[in-house]
Amino acid sequence: QVQLVESGGGSVQAGGSLRLSCAASGYTCSRCCMGWFRQTPGKEREGVATIYPGGGITYYADSVKGRFTISRDNAKNTLYLQMNSLKPEDTAVYYCAATPRWYGGSCSPSRADLTYWGQGTQVTVSS
Repeated sequence: QVQLVESGGGSVQAGGSLRLSCAASGYTCSRCCMGWFRQTPGKEREGVATIYPGGGITYYADSVKGRFTISRDNAKNTLYLQMNSLKPEDTAVYYCAATPRWYGGSCSPSRADLTYWGQGTQVTVSS
């Protein structure tokens, strides 16, 4: 059974940092597109960042560019999101997602086969 399990969320003051992790189990995700999304009540889910299988190509939403860094350790089957200079508007439930496999194309938040999802981890940034 495929599972994505996020960890590392919590509460932090504005300007602080958090590092989220997403451990995949039940399959090997070295050849898959992975990403982080976030959602707050009443708002649509937002794609935060994605990363290609090799890790060399990444995408970031404009709202997090220069502050967040996505990375992956394929040997550990784990995805990370380093979040620095956090702002109150970054408060959300953060989810990781992954494709079952890699067929090429664009590894972006709109990719239709990002079908494996974690349960989410809450990030709260206070002013």
